Amino acid sequence: MKLVPLGDRVVLKQLAAEETTKSGIVLPGQGKEKPQQAEVVAVGPGGVVDGKEVKMEVKTGDKVIYSKYSGTDVELDDETFIVVRQNDILAVIEA
Repeated sequence: MKLVPLGDRVVLKQLAAEETTKSGIVLPGQGKEKPQQAEVVAVGPGGVVDGKEVKMEVKTGDKVIYSKYSGTDVELDDETFIVVRQNDILAVIEA
């Protein structure tokens, strides 16, 4: 199966949380917030949303930071994805 977002929505796959800090300190699994970094899996077509023309700024494969409490979690084929509106994406991480 495949998720195909509509309008200005974007499907994200959350990146794995860092388990060890740069200085080598191991972080415990409990009490951690979910990371706000994700990889773009699929991008909607954009178009007219709420009467305004929306141009999609992200593309499949981009690593992004998204708003903490945004999106809808969707489980598909034993994987969890997050569906967010493009304006919930705060930044693209460039290497």
